[in-house]
Amino acid sequence: MTSVQQGAAPAPSNQPTDKIDATTGRVRPARRSSTGQRRPRFAKPQEGGFRKKRSVWLTVVMAVMLVYALLPLFWLFVNSTKTQDVLFNSFGLWFSGDFSLFANIGETLAYHDGEFIRWFGNTVLYVVVGAGGATFLATLAGYGLAKYDFPGKKGVFAVVLGAVAVPGTALAVPTFLMFSQLGLTNTPWAIILPSLISPFGLYLIWTYAIDSVPTELLEAARMDGAGEFRTFFTISLKLLSPGLITVLLFTMVATWNNYFLPLIMLSESTWYPLTVGLNQWNNQASTAGGEAIYNLVITGSFLTIIPIVIAFLFMQRYWQSGLAAGSVKQ
Repeated sequence: MTSVQQGAAPAPSNQPTDKIDATTGRVRPARRSSTGQRRPRFAKPQEGGFRKKRSVWLTVVMAVMLVYALLPLFWLFVNSTKTQDVLFNSFGLWFSGDFSLFANIGETLAYHDGEFIRWFGNTVLYVVVGAGGATFLATLAGYGLAKYDFPGKKGVFAVVLGAVAVPGTALAVPTFLMFSQLGLTNTPWAIILPSLISPFGLYLIWTYAIDSVPTELLEAARMDGAGEFRTFFTISLKLLSPGLITVLLFTMVATWNNYFLPLIMLSESTWYPLTVGLNQWNNQASTAGGEAIYNLVITGSFLTIIPIVIAFLFMQRYWQSGLAAGSVKQ
């Protein structure tokens, strides 16, 4: 049996010890848990990570923003269910009278021999050809500027940035004067051709393609004998799909809501889009002998937003991933 040598250090103890404050001389008792063990100064995170902090003010602000965004849509839906007589004799934010939504939809589609349906077809034409063409051209140009070097590249970059800063309404009148000289006014081309230009879409694809399409992958494709067009359509286009969908959504919304350009370019209602056509219905009551059809205007507006909402919900995941591109440094 061995004996403890005199002066040896005592064995460490698991019991918490008190500390003496050097400034006041007071004894500070060690913090203990309910089991008598020393409690750590900073608690370890629970399994699954740290607890999320919740801010009451942030929740209130987000709730206010949500109401601000959804209230116009709710107002539009509620008043689409009312007749012309009930519309101005009831509270605008709640239902009243008979539920006339389907009757209003039928009247809207049949008014003036299906004028609304023709305007809807015109809008779809402008979106498919104009927005689709703008997305394709922006993808080609942005990819080329991102992956190829050529003289004057910095000058093209400056021109694109300058074009992004110029609002479309500032170019509407010069475009009208030029198209009138070419005899293109009052035709679908007066709406489609200006819609094919999207400087912001080009810039977005340019910045997205720099990081999303590795140069090594393109060089490997060239070494395997693939041409530039084949490389673009079989490899690069798939990698650019999130940014492409994002540009498509932006151009589609811009073309769908385009109002000022069709207003000055088109003089006949045959080629009107929905924006200009519904405004004509809205102003109809102020003309001599005009019929007030505000219930049809509201119902038509409600029908107009449905396709764009469906498109956003369907392509939301691609849009979010496209917006996050380049936000994280690799």
